[in-house]
Amino acid sequence: QLQLVESGGGLVQAGGSLRLSCAASGRDFSAYSMGWFRQAPGKEREFVAAVDWNGGNPMYAEYVKGRFTCSKDNAKKQLYLQMNGLRPEDTAVYYCASVHGFGGQPKQYGSWGQGTQVTVSS
Repeated sequence: QLQLVESGGGLVQAGGSLRLSCAASGRDFSAYSMGWFRQAPGKEREFVAAVDWNGGNPMYAEYVKGRFTCSKDNAKKQLYLQMNGLRPEDTAVYYCASVHGFGGQPKQYGSWGQGTQVTVSS
């Protein structure tokens, strides 16, 4: 299994940008597909974006499509989420996670980071 640590969260005004990073340790990072999820207070964890083992086939939730970009660097063992055009409804704790296979359901994912807080003010 991988150990995952997110960073890059913070407070930003609506319309602004943030870039989240997820650093992985452990074996075979390049063998895993990776995803980003988020959880707002009082809400269930929801899918944001995912890429396959090679960083290809990006998949996005409708509510972030066109604003967020997910990328994977196997050489650096890093996953990224570039977030542009942020909205107050994007406020949540953001988590990265790893999976063998590919998909958008949290239950599919085996390893999770501790999360990083993103707050978007209006």
